[in-house]
Amino acid sequence: MRWELLNSEIIYRCPIFALRRDLSRSPRGGAPWNFHVLESSDWVNVVPLTRDQQVVLVRQFRHGIRALTLEVPAGLVDPDDHSPAEAALRELREETGYEARDVAPLGAIHPNPAIMNNRCHMFVARNVELVGVPQWDGTEELVVETVALADVPQLILNGSISNALTVVAFHLLDLRGRGRAQALVPD
Repeated sequence: MRWELLNSEIIYRCPIFALRRDLSRSPRGGAPWNFHVLESSDWVNVVPLTRDQQVVLVRQFRHGIRALTLEVPAGLVDPDDHSPAEAALRELREETGYEARDVAPLGAIHPNPAIMNNRCHMFVARNVELVGVPQWDGTEELVVETVALADVPQLILNGSISNALTVVAFHLLDLRGRGRAQALVPD
């Protein structure tokens, strides 16, 4: 079922992703087809929980849908990050002003394997504490909010939380809390 790669070229590059065009041969009929793939560094999402089970979230404008979203802190794994866990702690501090001593992995997923090559690593940070002001980059304009963890399912069901990667992070947190899941890390 694997397609033979005949040619691959980067046709566009920007700071966040590159667009790659692959010419591949069908294993069934032998015909060549062009496929377009967004290449990106891996991403991280972190579910930050305070001691009293409040979730620290960020509300921000998303250009793809031209609307505000409510999400967990997230971002790219930077070249300077030694690991996805380190990136998650950095993103938590930069976007919210909260810190945690460490994070526990919830799993990793492929956000959209049909057109993307990266993974999103999901973490939970427990007992987070506010230690300062956020350190946003030039394109971030966020509002930091806290909501009770118990209220998250309703926020997902009513569409207040609609970012798919945030929904997956909460689902993995729920599965781990119920003891129904082992490490969900795709190859």
